[in-house]
Amino acid sequence: MQAVKKILQFLKPYKWLAILGPLLMVVEVTMDLIQPTIMQHIIDTGIANQDHIYVVKMGILMIVSALVGLIGGVGCSIFSAKTAVHFATDIRKDLYDTITYFSSSNRDSFGAGKLITIMTSDVEALQRALMMTLKIFVRGPLLFLGSIVIVFMTARELFPLLLVVVPVLIICIYFFTKLSGAMFGKVQQAIDAVNTKLQENLAGIRVIKAFNRKRHQIEQFTDVNEQLTKRTITADQVVAVLMPLTMFVINMGIIAALWFGAIKVDNGTLQVGVILAFINYLTIIMNGLISSSMVLMQIARAFPSANRVHQILATPIDVQNAANPIQLEEVKGAVTFENVSFSYSKNGEQVLKNISFTAHSGDFIGIIGTTGSGKSTLVKMIPRLFDVDEGQILIDDIPLKQYDLETLRENIGFTPQKATLFSGSIKENLQYGNQKSLEKDMYKALDAASATEFVEKLKEDLKHNLTQGATNLSGGQRQRLALARALIRKPSILILDDTTSAVDSISEKNIQQAIATDYQKTTTFIVASKISSIMNANKILVMEDGAIVGMGTHEELLNNNTIYQEIYDTQVEKGGVLSE
Repeated sequence: MQAVKKILQFLKPYKWLAILGPLLMVVEVTMDLIQPTIMQHIIDTGIANQDHIYVVKMGILMIVSALVGLIGGVGCSIFSAKTAVHFATDIRKDLYDTITYFSSSNRDSFGAGKLITIMTSDVEALQRALMMTLKIFVRGPLLFLGSIVIVFMTARELFPLLLVVVPVLIICIYFFTKLSGAMFGKVQQAIDAVNTKLQENLAGIRVIKAFNRKRHQIEQFTDVNEQLTKRTITADQVVAVLMPLTMFVINMGIIAALWFGAIKVDNGTLQVGVILAFINYLTIIMNGLISSSMVLMQIARAFPSANRVHQILATPIDVQNAANPIQLEEVKGAVTFENVSFSYSKNGEQVLKNISFTAHSGDFIGIIGTTGSGKSTLVKMIPRLFDVDEGQILIDDIPLKQYDLETLRENIGFTPQKATLFSGSIKENLQYGNQKSLEKDMYKALDAASATEFVEKLKEDLKHNLTQGATNLSGGQRQRLALARALIRKPSILILDDTTSAVDSISEKNIQQAIATDYQKTTTFIVASKISSIMNANKILVMEDGAIVGMGTHEELLNNNTIYQEIYDTQVEKGGVLSE
């Protein structure tokens, strides 16, 4: 219930729309309820006495009541739809805002597939539930209760039949509603699995083809898809059984009403119009209960969705601003690590172990080591993509956590291991690094990233559109554009996480020279697998198993660090080290 209360807060801005819709539904229901009574009077008073004027008057009254009911129904639909759509839009916006501020560990705890399902399927379930509640859930109970009251007042001789039919209907609806809620919760879990598998396959389609594992992936997707199919069919079958079952109960009631009504008419204690009105009200009662049950099922289905949405909104974000964050106009870029340790799993297995070093403003820091040694994790600490478990990081002698996050990240240019570009033009991707940048700034950054050559060859130059993931560019081209996006910020701190791994040696050397010439005041961190990328660094950190096992210049490490010597010797043999 805590989740439902939290979700219902999104209704506050639209409370008047949410009230007006049901009020108009009351108008429609009232008009629907008087129709059978008017028909009863037409039969028992007008037709029985051959009073044609009375029949015409009652007929006109039926038409007017139908028109008024139509206006009420249309108005209810309009206001209910507006309320539900705005309600879902606000939820989706808050979810997106929350996910955007998630740290990497927050995001990983949910998984991309589940987040997508919650943002789409679960929010849609909440929207449908609200719309049906405002429209049908008001209509159903009102029709049900109104019909019972009218039958009690106008057809008391047949009222005992309702005491049998109605409890049976309520028991059936309660059982099926409770069962369907559990079933649709399992359906949502199956949708999570399908979305996760689909996302994995689309992201890794080239690997799948390269390893000729298409059939294997198709089989895996078929398994999760069949699981979704089975659960959906089971849930839909539960709902499908309810309608014919309630129709059977109502038909038995109608037969009983005709049987006892015929006896009463024969005895002269009941009029024919009363029987017809009772049958109509019995049908209205059934429709009211059925519509209410459908809403209850939708609400039951929405409960798991509300819990999942609330789970995201209530998740404490790992990386947050300090209570009174520092906002500096200028960050010089001196970085200090003091006994920093970090663990992803928080189970004691540390990825970084007691890391300590200092990078002065304008320094070029190279980081090298074996795979899994913690190189990328170390540089991700600087823009606070993760927070340290022990120790602290300082920038310009100020603890990192005291900085305003936006101020901190605006002064950092970051290129991750996997060059991530967005669908849209090259110009838009470069402006992602600096919205105020002009075309001359873009070309300067492209020059520094050794990307101008291939960009100018494109038909539309900077306006060239990239597909999702920039799959219409090569790996090296993507890396160079990602680098240009970081350089265009003119950052105080530049972080290149193996950014030139897919770039040829000549382009890499040009990039190094451009950074050394045009970004002299920028503190640069380069994570590299090739010594040629970092041999001119002021300081090189050699990492092994999460710890710094060597620190110094290229020449110093060649003389006194065994691991660095082994890496160097291996790359010399393969021709991977360029001379200065």
